[in-house]
Amino acid sequence: MKLFITGANRGLGLALTTEAVKRGHTVFASVRNTVKQADQLKQLSSLFPNRVHVLSLDVTEEATCQAAAETLKAENIAIDVIINNAAILNERSKTIEEIDMEKVEQSFNINLFGPMRVVKHFLPLLSKGPDASIINISSEAGSFQNAYGGDYPYGLTKAALNMFSQQLKKYLAKDEVSVYAVHPGWIKTDMGGEKAPGTPGESAHGILDIIEKKQKIDKNASFLSFKGEPMPQ
Repeated sequence: MKLFITGANRGLGLALTTEAVKRGHTVFASVRNTVKQADQLKQLSSLFPNRVHVLSLDVTEEATCQAAAETLKAENIAIDVIINNAAILNERSKTIEEIDMEKVEQSFNINLFGPMRVVKHFLPLLSKGPDASIINISSEAGSFQNAYGGDYPYGLTKAALNMFSQQLKKYLAKDEVSVYAVHPGWIKTDMGGEKAPGTPGESAHGILDIIEKKQKIDKNASFLSFKGEPMPQ
């Protein structure tokens, strides 16, 4: 399969890219700056020739999303999977009285509008059918039932991303495209911190199992854990 992954240069994005190529897939790995941010991807590409293709894309800039999609279209490349991984967690532990609204807007621009821009331009490249998937990396912070009084920008954007995933699921139902918002677990990344019990590799393994249809998933579920289990909305 051919996968397109945003934020592929570190953390979960890099782990997803690594797991995918190890399984024999081809990854179009997007990063904001291919000069400064693609060293590990280039090393991975040397280990798995022709399976890692680095693309320049900033999810906050629609023109870059369009340009990256047009690059693949010009080469007659169709993709099987879109993984919206790029995200930001800011204003952590701020109370509502302390919160910087410009930071909230930044979170929506990256965590919600970013995936929307990507899907807008890459959906025409997605091969339709039961093997195709769109995976939006979400979080349990976006669950209404598990809401807590903190991380306002992150929780709000992930709840909205879950809704976007549900809308896409309905929109693409007749094309048999699987659409899931996936909670990757609390994992050791720049965002998750060193105290996190899980690893990006473990999460990536589970998400690739979902993509490869190795997990038995409730057909009505759109918000899942990385193990394929339904998450509370």
